[in-house]
Amino acid sequence: MTAPHAPADEYPEVFPPTLREVMLRPRWLGLLAVCLIVAGVFAWLGQWQLGRALATDTTPPGSSETVKPIDQVVKPGDYLNAPLVGQMVEVTGRFVADDFLVVQNRMNGDAKGYWVTGQLRVDTTAPTSLAVAVGWAATKQQAQDAASTLSQQDTATMTLTGRLISDEGAKVPPHDDPMAITSMSTAALLSRWHDIQGLDVYRPFLVDSTSQGGLDTIVSRPPQDTGGLNWLNLFYAAEWAVFAGFAFYLWYRLAKDAQEKEIEEMEDAAAAASGSGEGPRAGTLD
Repeated sequence: MTAPHAPADEYPEVFPPTLREVMLRPRWLGLLAVCLIVAGVFAWLGQWQLGRALATDTTPPGSSETVKPIDQVVKPGDYLNAPLVGQMVEVTGRFVADDFLVVQNRMNGDAKGYWVTGQLRVDTTAPTSLAVAVGWAATKQQAQDAASTLSQQDTATMTLTGRLISDEGAKVPPHDDPMAITSMSTAALLSRWHDIQGLDVYRPFLVDSTSQGGLDTIVSRPPQDTGGLNWLNLFYAAEWAVFAGFAFYLWYRLAKDAQEKEIEEMEDAAAAASGSGEGPRAGTLD
């Protein structure tokens, strides 16, 4: 006996969706639009960083040696812009007594020694201070003696000329000398200064062109021309480009996972139907 065949359209053959079909569904097109917006923001940030990295408005050669008033270069509390690091400036003020401190690990040419630094109270309408490196000594004792001498001198108003350098950041002092200052950090010096209530402070420090207190003059060379290329900004630009590419990869990966899950569910359903005897059957019954 021959079994009747089921109509061809009663059990239509179902094919698993292709990745293209999944990506063209409204849900994934909407997610693609979101990824385009995110990638566009990342691309704009990358272009902005690239523009800063390849800035062409570099300072002319030798311009750092033209002495400028400090307020034309940096304001209290502001960071010193990279093209202005090493700029020669002049500033008028008076040193605060008892605030001459010794900073270790200071090179003067090829010799390692110590700096003596002071708090210069700048002549402005509001209390403002600038950290100044006033000279170099070969030994710690010489530096301490010079600091003591300077603290006892008259704190008359004076005009200083020197090179403006970015703050080096505070460092952890050695275990055997917890009060030592091992980097030229305005923040570290500020923590040891007197009379700082309501005080504005310049973030960079000044290397005085003339020594004081019998110290050696600090060797301060003009900054080298870097060609205007900022490697840190260049790295950030590449990083934003990677983020933009990752946004599209994330969309692709999510769509791919959805397709694989749907195919897996179809295969599980087909296996269950085959095991229960349901679904289209072909053949003859004897």
